[in-house]
Amino acid sequence: MATFRVGVGSFNINDGSVGIGTEGSGHGNLKVEGTIKSTSADVLGVSTFTRYSGFSADEVKVSNRDLTLSGEYSTTGDVVVEDGASLTVGLGSTACIGTVESISVKNHFSVPSGDTDQRNESAGYDEGTVRYNSDLGTMEFFNGNEWRQFRYQSDAEKSPSNRGRAIFAGADQGGTNMIEFVNISTLGNAQTFGDTADTHTGHDRCGSASNSTRGLIAGGRIRTPSLANTNTIGYITICSSGNSIDFGDLTRVHRMMMGVSSSTRAVFAGGYNPFSDIIDYVEIGTLGNALDFGDLPFVNQSGGPFSNGVTGVFGGGYSPARRDEIVKITIASKGDGTEFGTLQQKRAFPGGCSNSTRGIVAGGESPTQINLIDYITINHGGNATVFGDLTLARNGQAAASSQTRALIGGGGNPGNVRIIDYVQFSTTSDALDFGDLGHTGGRFCIALSDCHGGLGGY
Repeated sequence: MATFRVGVGSFNINDGSVGIGTEGSGHGNLKVEGTIKSTSADVLGVSTFTRYSGFSADEVKVSNRDLTLSGEYSTTGDVVVEDGASLTVGLGSTACIGTVESISVKNHFSVPSGDTDQRNESAGYDEGTVRYNSDLGTMEFFNGNEWRQFRYQSDAEKSPSNRGRAIFAGADQGGTNMIEFVNISTLGNAQTFGDTADTHTGHDRCGSASNSTRGLIAGGRIRTPSLANTNTIGYITICSSGNSIDFGDLTRVHRMMMGVSSSTRAVFAGGYNPFSDIIDYVEIGTLGNALDFGDLPFVNQSGGPFSNGVTGVFGGGYSPARRDEIVKITIASKGDGTEFGTLQQKRAFPGGCSNSTRGIVAGGESPTQINLIDYITINHGGNATVFGDLTLARNGQAAASSQTRALIGGGGNPGNVRIIDYVQFSTTSDALDFGDLGHTGGRFCIALSDCHGGLGGY
């Protein structure tokens, strides 16, 4: 065996095999021990390397060939897979990448794939992990607290019948069990969707929450025969039309609850008869009864609720005095609410909704009807700032949103209001006319959407 000194270590040739820094003979390949550095390495084939540990390259190119890694490989620079080539990390091997400025793939790139159960809740995942969920048919990412789905504003604009819907249901106008919908990215009047679960009664004063596929309508008041409160939870599939289906029950019989949600969990807080500080939660993708989440810092009902998926917020309310406190919870964990700041004005029965950064609380009564819209930046906390005014002062209205637009519909002044207003989250200005509700127009209707601020980023 011939040995050639090359810097530190040795360069060994034995029967056509080459070893760098090795003490044993090669095996028909290049065998590397230690650290080899290169400013540009063009990998020619699988047989070139069987040991990659300690190999450090500023740039690696794979061109005009298929390459399967069968060991461990490390690079501190770019990995470039050019047109007509492929790079596969084989079973049991690793691609150890240090500080990478960019990875360029000409054809396709595959991420880990599996169903919802296989993501094993949040165990073992770092913030920023990306995967494909085969149950939901969507890409999702882990934000450090929960899994959230990728969504795109163009989806709502190109397919308004399937995404970008706002749902309105129930109203105190003699009792209605109607459900209606609008497409948030357009303008126009509401269209019929279906009926609530108790089709013989009609509901008002419910709580609502949703993810990108399913909407929940919880509790409220049954109009006939006795105006009794209920603890039932119904659900709808937002992209289709039809009647609500039984989901489960709340932990208590209540109306006037405040609902917020992430992409996986719905939380219902407070309520009336009697005034309550109880917070319940359910997992939206399952069926079943609600569980205890924690308590509000004080009894409350009918504040303006919204979330960014991590933080749930309730602004204002009534208990029995009108309130201006803003309360927050962490949706992914269980625990009590804490005070967050204050609104510009004490108010009861406002509407609330948000995108992923900014939440609004609109209208209400204090004690007369008001048209003021407040907003807060959810991650910053603090007191609310003036956003603008509604087209008509009213209370008991409902609000729903996308990442760009908020809709505020229904209410009373003092008669039933069918108007739907809208504002753009990126501005601070007065609301504009969107269209009108039908049977769901009136006080104490509810609203939800499949693209609000708690459902990941566009």
